[in-house]
Amino acid sequence: MPTLDWLNRAHAFTTAAQVPYRLLENVSTHGDAASAQGNLLIQGDNLEALKALLPFYRGQVKCIFIDPPYNTKSAFEHYDDNLEHSQWLSMMLPRLQLLRDLLSDDGSIWVTIDDNEGHYLKVLMDEVFGRRNFVASCVWQKRYSRENREAIGDVHDYLHVYARNPERFKRERNLVPMNEEQAKVYRNPNNDPQGRWRPVPMTAQAGHATPEQFYEVVTPSGKSHFPPDGRCWGIARATYERLLAEGRIYFGKNGDAQPNIIRYLSEVPGLAPWTWWPSEEVGHTDEAKKEANTLFGGETSFGTPKPERLIQRILHIATHPNDLVLDSFLGSGTTAAVAHKMGRRWIGIEMGEHAATHCLPRLQKVIDGEQGGISQAVGWQGGGGFRFQRLGAPIFDADGCIHPEVRFATLAAFVWQQETGTAFDPARATPGTPHLGTHSVFDSYERLPDGRQEPISPETLPPAAQTPPAQGELGLQAPDALPPPEPVPAPAPVLRSRTAYYLLFNGILGDKRPASGNVLTSAVLDALLELHATTPHPETPLVVYGEACRLGEARLALARVTFKHIPYDVKAR
Repeated sequence: MPTLDWLNRAHAFTTAAQVPYRLLENVSTHGDAASAQGNLLIQGDNLEALKALLPFYRGQVKCIFIDPPYNTKSAFEHYDDNLEHSQWLSMMLPRLQLLRDLLSDDGSIWVTIDDNEGHYLKVLMDEVFGRRNFVASCVWQKRYSRENREAIGDVHDYLHVYARNPERFKRERNLVPMNEEQAKVYRNPNNDPQGRWRPVPMTAQAGHATPEQFYEVVTPSGKSHFPPDGRCWGIARATYERLLAEGRIYFGKNGDAQPNIIRYLSEVPGLAPWTWWPSEEVGHTDEAKKEANTLFGGETSFGTPKPERLIQRILHIATHPNDLVLDSFLGSGTTAAVAHKMGRRWIGIEMGEHAATHCLPRLQKVIDGEQGGISQAVGWQGGGGFRFQRLGAPIFDADGCIHPEVRFATLAAFVWQQETGTAFDPARATPGTPHLGTHSVFDSYERLPDGRQEPISPETLPPAAQTPPAQGELGLQAPDALPPPEPVPAPAPVLRSRTAYYLLFNGILGDKRPASGNVLTSAVLDALLELHATTPHPETPLVVYGEACRLGEARLALARVTFKHIPYDVKAR
């Protein structure tokens, strides 16, 4: 696959790995305390903040939206956007790598950009996310009036969209609402009590037709119709007869035309999203500035916000209520505000002072029920909450020692992520004990286009039962669609390994003496094995992290225990 090359490229690929893990310190809680646990506003460098989130949110984010600096060589009040091309690429690469690690198996990432770096960004994202995971480059009409200052007026931005699993994204993404312009083909000339409708041609290409799709149709006037040459009826005879009995077949004004199927507007769930996003549907920059001026005042308004309707369209397509949304270039807070109004959980990251001067008050206004942007469209009346956090000290100092403010739950998340490559889920642990959970690794295979097989995680295998048949606008066999193929059963996952993890730290056993509760002694091992016998997989081997071990290799091997030393075996980066 073609790749980009630039000055310091090799170093850029190691940047994310070299960023230290940091603590996230709570500054304040706003609104409902229970709801606030699911929403985070973080002030700090987004590269360090993304690294800090990994142990807790790796593989958990359903939708990432970012609006990074466009590298347009023009100065903005809140951003230094005048970066050399190589610097810009070196800035973006490690952030995209961390965002990829945070994205869930069914998640997608949406990145706005213009022509200055848009095509380079596409190639860079191909490399980070995988070219086969590219979904689309949407074109957003950001201006509704002609731009006359340039040789060719700039009227659009791009939205590059990638998904962890494009086929799953296609199955699960939401349709977009139909507007009145699109619905004007639905009429009601006969005052049908079911409302507006349109005729849909009943023929289809005959390439893979069955005998049941070739039959005579007799109109109310007595005229006979057969499918034209090279065509067939798009539905089988039995389906036709049922629809005819239901009054769902239309034969034209005079009752003698080729049959059409009646499709009611009330039955249309929506339209498949497409790559052209006109300003009348999703807003424009002028609308966004007016929204910002209303929130912050004209003199203090943020310079380059995105309209709330644009973010609403993205989140509508890519997420459902309670899904987690992340924006690591939060700007004026639009993504978090829209996600909150739409009932999504959210994380927003901003490094400048305007995290406190713009984002914080804006999100407080959302909780209070402000009625700008999409509020009226979604029926927003206020509520919910969020936590405001700042980046704290590194988890590990220069010598690898653990910061004294680190508590058990925090170190547990780091150990779990280091060992499993997944986010720590307290639900898997045994509360109040050293048991962090049991991690199972499976092998399965998917066949690549060239016939090779590669192992994949079972979580990425779409269950055959979830594969819907190809459907058209009618909810029936689409006129030009082929019969859906039989679903291919997903390969049965094969267990490769299973390991239980335990952490002796911060007096979790209730004995905080330096030489006891955090040290693996014979008595502590007996207690761990007794606890391990009560877990769902007591036959699995154990990995135990502790400050010291007083047992010999033979005793550990007999108990199937691997001991790892804190802090030396805990990765600082």
